[in-house]
Amino acid sequence: MNEGDHGVVVIGAGIVGVSTAIWLQREGYSVTLVDRAGPGEGTSFGNAGVLASSSIIPVTVPGLVPRIPRMLLGPDQPLFLRWTYLPRMIPWLLRYLRHANEIDTGRIADALAPIVADSLADHEALSAGTPAERFLLPCEYHFLYNSRADFQKDAFAWSLRKAHGFAWREMDSDAYRAIDPIFSDRYGFVVRNFQHGRISDPGEYVRALARHAEAQGGRILQAEVMDLVRAEGRVVGVRTSAETLPCRAAVLCAGPWSAPLAAKLGVPIPLESERGYHMEFWEPSVMPRSPVMLASSKFVLAPMEGRLRAAGLVEFGGLDAPPSEAPFAFLERIVRQAVPGLSWKKTTRWMGHRPAPADSIPVIGAVPGVAGAFMGFGHHHVGLTGGPKTGRLLSQLVAGKLPNLDISVYSPHRFARRGA
Repeated sequence: MNEGDHGVVVIGAGIVGVSTAIWLQREGYSVTLVDRAGPGEGTSFGNAGVLASSSIIPVTVPGLVPRIPRMLLGPDQPLFLRWTYLPRMIPWLLRYLRHANEIDTGRIADALAPIVADSLADHEALSAGTPAERFLLPCEYHFLYNSRADFQKDAFAWSLRKAHGFAWREMDSDAYRAIDPIFSDRYGFVVRNFQHGRISDPGEYVRALARHAEAQGGRILQAEVMDLVRAEGRVVGVRTSAETLPCRAAVLCAGPWSAPLAAKLGVPIPLESERGYHMEFWEPSVMPRSPVMLASSKFVLAPMEGRLRAAGLVEFGGLDAPPSEAPFAFLERIVRQAVPGLSWKKTTRWMGHRPAPADSIPVIGAVPGVAGAFMGFGHHHVGLTGGPKTGRLLSQLVAGKLPNLDISVYSPHRFARRGA
């Protein structure tokens, strides 16, 4: 960039925003990171820590719609809803559910795979030479099913993974117990996914990356972003609750809080908060060797530094309501069933917000009609997994480079089309 040019403001300091900032610095830009709560304090803090490169299947799989009543009303189902919020989310929900078919599920998987499939290598490239790299560990990722029949019910999802080059090994419970004996024999069938990774403390990982960006000359500002300042059709500043920051470009990476700013930029994105929960069991008596997905319960048990984290579930209830008690009770009940005899010293609990576009595809690209404005958010369950690749793509766009990936499927332009 030319001498005297203002730098780039990145709005949001989760994994996507921090990755974007670091890759921009490597392109030679000065960067200011602005976040309402500070680096790594949102969804990037509370996720399962799995670099789930094979997680290319959206929630909206074929056959979802007829199962919803049972999923909402059954006591052992991983879907929760604050019923008072339902009227507000109906327009988004109708758009979301119409993608629950084979054609759209395949199309969404095709879009997600380039963002997440090389996640471990993407994180290694991002964190190399930074204090954050100590948190990054290669690992397997195991799916625990009650039976082979339950696995076969997910045959379409696994066929999509196979089509995208993912490999796995199938095992019965006796064979798996030789690898990891801590789990209940209720899980009769296991899928071992290879070449994955995990982050041993996601919040600290993102904060360590942010500190590295700061040490490289970046600025971190904790403030609310109110609007983007424009002149002659381009972004020239970002107005925050603390000050107005002049800039030559701005990148919106504020996760589920992105929609109001996107709308001000002329892009009305149908975005909801998919509320996720975790419980942590500190100083557990046993620890799994690898992260595991309890397939019927739709949450992950993941080893962390000093604790075992159970993370996942889906609750719809908006950005403002406090956490519900039922998801925490569900998590603890299933963990006790899954790991008989588990004991621990204390528990901690968290609820956070995943950004969920109605079509389940991340929003990555230049803002139509506003020069110097870019967006990167909407990764649902795979924000940590896809953050580094998204940040690198955004840095290339800001620098005027052509990514070696067709990113048109992620473009904000798609929401200007009828029926998107």
